[in-house]
Amino acid sequence: MALVVICGQPCSGKSKAALLLAESLKESDSNPAVKIIDETSLHLDRNQSYANMVVEKNVRGVLRSEVDRSLNKDSIVIVDSLNNIKGYRYELWCLARAAGTRYCVVYCDVEEDYCRKWNEERREREEPDYNDKIFDDLVRRFEKPDSRNRWDSPLFELWPSRDGIEKASAAIVDAVSYLTKRVDSKTRDVKVLQPTIATQGARFSEANSLYEMDKATQEVANAIVEAQSLAMGGNVNGLSLGPDLPTISLSRSVGLPELRRIRRTFIKLTGQSSLSGAPPPSDANSAKRMFVDYLNRELGSG
Repeated sequence: MALVVICGQPCSGKSKAALLLAESLKESDSNPAVKIIDETSLHLDRNQSYANMVVEKNVRGVLRSEVDRSLNKDSIVIVDSLNNIKGYRYELWCLARAAGTRYCVVYCDVEEDYCRKWNEERREREEPDYNDKIFDDLVRRFEKPDSRNRWDSPLFELWPSRDGIEKASAAIVDAVSYLTKRVDSKTRDVKVLQPTIATQGARFSEANSLYEMDKATQEVANAIVEAQSLAMGGNVNGLSLGPDLPTISLSRSVGLPELRRIRRTFIKLTGQSSLSGAPPPSDANSAKRMFVDYLNRELGSG
C-alpha cells in the first residue's frame, strides 16, 4: 500500500515520529496493517552499524532487503533509520516503484546542537546513543531531502526542537491523509508509483530465486535433523545430499532453533550480497551447495 521513509540527523526524533505515524494510521478509518523496519528490529547495534563505511553499507543492504520483502499492496511499511544518503533514498524509491505503491518521506528537521544534546541525554539515561565520533561523522555526511527530487517527494516536514512531535502535528496529519486517501481516476494529489517492465521482470526473477533458495535450504535443514535423529543426537559427519554436492560435516549436534536461525541468517546474507553483486542462486543445487558450504564454515569439524 505504501512505503514511508523517515529521514533526519541522528537523535532528531525519527523513532518517535515513526511510532506516532504508525499509531495514527492504525487509528484512521482505513486501519491499515503497519510495519516499522529499523536497526533494532533486525538486532543491529547503532554504533556497530555505523562504525565504518563497509559495515554501514552492509547495514543499508540488510534494511533494504527487509523493505523489499515487506512491501505489498495491503500494508504500509515505515523505514525508521537515518536514510541520510540521497542515493539510498533513491534506491528505496525504486523499491516502491517496483512494488507499484505509494511513497513519501517524513523529515525531522532539527539543528545539530539539539541532536547532540538529545544524544547526550540518552547517554545519561543509559539508553542507546551514538558515540561522539560516529555522531560527528553522520552529521557531517547528512544529505538533506529536497522535495524537487522525485525520491524525496512528497516531503512532510517536522520541526521537533521547535514544535515537538504529536499525532496532531501537521506533517503527521498530512502524511496519514496522503497514505490512506482513496485513489481513483480523478485523483490528482496522490501518486501511486507504477512499475516499469524492467522492474517487474527483476522482481519476478528475484522472487523465483528466493523461492528456490528457501526451498533448498529447508531440504538441507531437514536432512540434518533426520541424520542427527538416526545418530541418536550425535555429530553429523560425511552426510551426502546427492551427486555434485559437498558433504556436510558438523563438529557438534545442532538444535532445530539454532538451525533455523542459521538458515535465516544465510538467506538474509545471500539476499544482501545480491544487491551489489550476482543474484541469488536460481536453481536448487546451487542453493544447496552454497548453504552446505556456509554450514561447514560455521559449524564444520575442520
